[in-house]
Amino acid sequence: MGKISIENITKDFGKTKILKNINLTVEDRSFTILLGPSGCGKSTLLRIIAGLEEPTSGDIVMDDENITARKPKDRNVAMVFQNYALYPNMTVSRNVEYGLKVRKVKKQERNLLVEQALAQVELSSQAAKLPSQMSGGQRQRVALARALVKRPKVYLMDEPLSNLDAKLRTQMRFELIDMHKNVSSTFLYVTHDQIEAMSMGTTIVLMNGGVIEQTGTPQEIYESPSSLFVAQFIGSPSTNIIKIQNFYIGIRPENILVSDSAENDFSIKASIRFFEHLGSETIYHLDSGLDGLTAKSPHSFEKRQGEVFVTFVKDKIMFFDEQGLAIKGDTTIYFNELKKVMAQLL
Repeated sequence: MGKISIENITKDFGKTKILKNINLTVEDRSFTILLGPSGCGKSTLLRIIAGLEEPTSGDIVMDDENITARKPKDRNVAMVFQNYALYPNMTVSRNVEYGLKVRKVKKQERNLLVEQALAQVELSSQAAKLPSQMSGGQRQRVALARALVKRPKVYLMDEPLSNLDAKLRTQMRFELIDMHKNVSSTFLYVTHDQIEAMSMGTTIVLMNGGVIEQTGTPQEIYESPSSLFVAQFIGSPSTNIIKIQNFYIGIRPENILVSDSAENDFSIKASIRFFEHLGSETIYHLDSGLDGLTAKSPHSFEKRQGEVFVTFVKDKIMFFDEQGLAIKGDTTIYFNELKKVMAQLL
């Protein structure tokens, strides 16, 4: 089991509040992502769970046992860091073995566990190398093997792929997904990269300013954002946000249709400022009466300049109140107000 309950956790550095009464349940065997901008508190929360930081108040409970006061080595967790944290004078096998030696695991068992861990990350042939003789991706695999060999209940990962190039990051994402399936343990993973979060996580916890903005599956976070912050943080290009009287609407670029004619009551005229051709799709930056709009259109629409019509996909329009919180329930009056504004711009 590897269920973590985070109960009323706060963390202050002097007068600065880094974490503000965080409550969260990380389910056993989930791949949970702590996502958010730099400085939002996600790495601090991970370090508190690992025992590397003390909370100002609150408790960390694992499988109904309070571990808040336990030393890191007694928490049955393994940490994977952004900078690998390998011993440069030790070979790959000795780096992976070191934690087992500290725990006084017998040599025969150590050798078997190291062999299995290196095989799992496809580094068996690299066992005698030093970290300096390896690529960044290989060094990160060594760090993962060192965590794997401990067989913990929970793997804690603090932006482990951020130092890799784009191609390696993609490859390592696939490998981490496979690893999660194979080890049947809980993964808690910190990142500011929404692509990592959306592609790997079973659950996303989106943080901002020391609080949790929203928790849900990648699909829930994307399709039903709880606030303007969530709507704008998730998705690329960012969600279009438009102020209308005393409320806001949000519409994602891929939910704006670009064409040569008006489609319905949610169509307006616009002109193309500039575009980004991305092969299978084109991103249009548009001038209209609704300030700037960004639309993502299939490459089948070829127009590159001049006047166009843009249409909002009605069931993809999101509404937010003046405080930036999602409006739930009957949104008829907001649709009617939006329709009036758009009619004037057609």
